[in-house]
Amino acid sequence: MSKIRVLAASLAVAALLFASAAFAATAKTYQVTGPVLEVSDTMITVQKGKDRWEVARDASTKITGDLKVGAKVTIEYRMTATTVEVKSEAKASSKSTKKSK
Repeated sequence: MSKIRVLAASLAVAALLFASAAFAATAKTYQVTGPVLEVSDTMITVQKGKDRWEVARDASTKITGDLKVGAKVTIEYRMTATTVEVKSEAKASSKSTKKSK
């Protein structure tokens, strides 16, 4: 009977560790608030101070209220990499590789 309890406790701990690891993998959310300048099926443009913020949107974007130009909105978004290009390291200069006489 005690083996069953140990196994159950181990499974519970493993489930909690897995859940916390999955939660940690989610990208941080950010916010921008301001009046809407433009709205399309793929983008919302907001004025924040003197800056124009263009935030992409798709069919899964949850919108509450009447989204239209002039409406004041708060947008939550995540930054997600679309491509990553790794640059090669600069070659060591010839001066540092030559022996001095």
